[in-house]
Amino acid sequence: MLALLAVTAAAAPQPIHAQPAASQTPPLPPTAPADDPLALDDLPDLGVDWPDLDTPAAPLADLPVVPDGASAGEESLPGPPSDGDALATPEAPPPSAEADALAAIDPAAPLRYRVELEGFNGAADEMLLTRFDALSALKQADDDRANIAQIRRRGQSDTELLDELLRARGYYDSRARIRLRAEAGSDPRVAVVLGANPGPRYMLDAVNVDGLEGVSPLGQDLRALFPVSVGDPADTDAILDATAKLRVGLGEGGYPFADVREPVLTVDHQQREAILNLNVDTGGFRRFGEIKVNAEAPFSARHVGVISRFSPGEPFKQSDLTDLNSALIATGLVSQVTITPEEGKDEETVDLAVNIAPAPPRTVAGEVGYGTGEGFRVEGSWQHRNFFPPEGALTARAVLGTQEQSLTAILRRNNFGKRDRVLNVEVGLANIDQPAYRALTAGVAASLERQTNLIFQKNWVWSLGTELRISDERDLYGTTLIPRRRTFVIAALPGSLTYDGSDDLLDPRKGFRLGGRLSPELSLQGGAFGYVRAQMDGSAYVPMGERFTLAGRVRLGTIVGASADRIAPTRRFYAGGGGSVRGYSYQAIGPRDANNDPIGGRSLGEVSVEARFRFGSLNQFGIVPFVDAGTISAKSLPTLSEMRVGAGIGFRYYSNFGPIRVDVGTPINPQPGDPRIGVYVSLGQAF
Repeated sequence: MLALLAVTAAAAPQPIHAQPAASQTPPLPPTAPADDPLALDDLPDLGVDWPDLDTPAAPLADLPVVPDGASAGEESLPGPPSDGDALATPEAPPPSAEADALAAIDPAAPLRYRVELEGFNGAADEMLLTRFDALSALKQADDDRANIAQIRRRGQSDTELLDELLRARGYYDSRARIRLRAEAGSDPRVAVVLGANPGPRYMLDAVNVDGLEGVSPLGQDLRALFPVSVGDPADTDAILDATAKLRVGLGEGGYPFADVREPVLTVDHQQREAILNLNVDTGGFRRFGEIKVNAEAPFSARHVGVISRFSPGEPFKQSDLTDLNSALIATGLVSQVTITPEEGKDEETVDLAVNIAPAPPRTVAGEVGYGTGEGFRVEGSWQHRNFFPPEGALTARAVLGTQEQSLTAILRRNNFGKRDRVLNVEVGLANIDQPAYRALTAGVAASLERQTNLIFQKNWVWSLGTELRISDERDLYGTTLIPRRRTFVIAALPGSLTYDGSDDLLDPRKGFRLGGRLSPELSLQGGAFGYVRAQMDGSAYVPMGERFTLAGRVRLGTIVGASADRIAPTRRFYAGGGGSVRGYSYQAIGPRDANNDPIGGRSLGEVSVEARFRFGSLNQFGIVPFVDAGTISAKSLPTLSEMRVGAGIGFRYYSNFGPIRVDVGTPINPQPGDPRIGVYVSLGQAF
């Protein structure tokens, strides 16, 4: 408790315990002869009878309790008076009936016991009780039987623990006692009563802080960073907490070389006063200077400056270093980072020595799976995360499956000219065979975006891009069963803007999200025509208690400027599946052709409601009943007449990296051919 706070006692005597017992007294010198002029008179009678060795020892239950700090054989004396009133006497010895009941128990018999605390007079707060439960010898072994001697030893250790805990809160005259009480029953049981007399709480009579005079260049009163003052309790927890906050405050206020020494608390038990001394060397106010990196670093000092959230000349903040450390690790190119402030070129600046241990830049991954709606699927990828330095990742991905065969190359440059800004370039070739359409597509796309991530979740994210695709597509439309084949050349300028006011990226429990997407597109197929795709997504999360969150989602989409028949099937809206309306197959909701396959539409409407219950000792499990509804229409606005509803229940395991989701849903008003049950597994909540 007091390991981090030096506490010294004043030289004044502390009349809490009697002098050591006779067994601890050094041997007396030889007696001088009677005629010796230096002989001393006989000592007066102290009124203490020598023990009669023939008298039986007192029962164990009636022996006096040894207070904290005393040795065996000492008598406990009352403490000094407080404000003219004597301290309350600790719990009296047990009555003879309790002593007789305890004496009747076989001292070697293993017993069960329970622990009672009494007499704290408001000094035992929740923190003290929590610490006692964690450190108590009695509590740690209360599931095991023990004999009387073992219980007493544990109880004596706990009285010393209680005194230490109370002294840490400023009760330096604390005296704790142990008392055992036999409890009736077929199975002998003992109540261990730990009584405490905390005494008066010591207050700080003087607080001497050296080195925090004046104000910083930012206008911060330095002494105000250490709020402990005269009249506050001599509470080591509060003092250590204030000292830690002082270190943080100096680090955040521009003092990278601040040296805050350990506080020294001097306690005078006779005068019942406490004096606190603290010495601080601020090391001088500094602003950010240069960034230096080691030779093995995967990118330059300039790029480290791009990743950082500060610029040269800004006041030093320790939190900026912590943020930079996390951001460097998040690049995936770094295994370990050490950032050390160093003296700058002058007394007003601080340079940063960034030592980076590189991580392996290449990753090879594979995946094999089967789904009732997708068939077999094998996916493999190769990635080099620094193929185009700095942070230019090249990824090659291939998919071989029942419904998809594709080959894609992706260039992704993170922190492109600015922190969290990403440049994406993608070139791909894909053959897609869905119930709604078959398409052989080649295309190139590029985008610039501001991304969000788990390290720093952002309120606003955006994306601007361009896309060019050539697609040979086959579908059925109308009443004919003859497939038609058309070739589309599509140019698009997609953009998005999203506000995220939720409290967590993967597991939101309060707040809301609102986002919109807009994509003007030009299509060449039997002539040139244009249209605009627009979509809006919103979700809200309302905490209804510690373990219950009500979540809702709305999605609306429309395509204006062209009929559904002219728009390429790959550019239409679809609904159904794990990220849409659960219980239905992927893309299965909406109008269907003569072969009962979905054809998509120009408008989309979806609504979802979830009740997220959490349970378990750490709230690590969850159960989520849900209802989803969605509609697809060939018109520009969704209609309720084509609304399909699904319902079900989900299960969650809340891991360290986010919730693992398993949802089981069923259609409420299915169309012909819809399955009776759909199962969906993924990472993160459904929305």
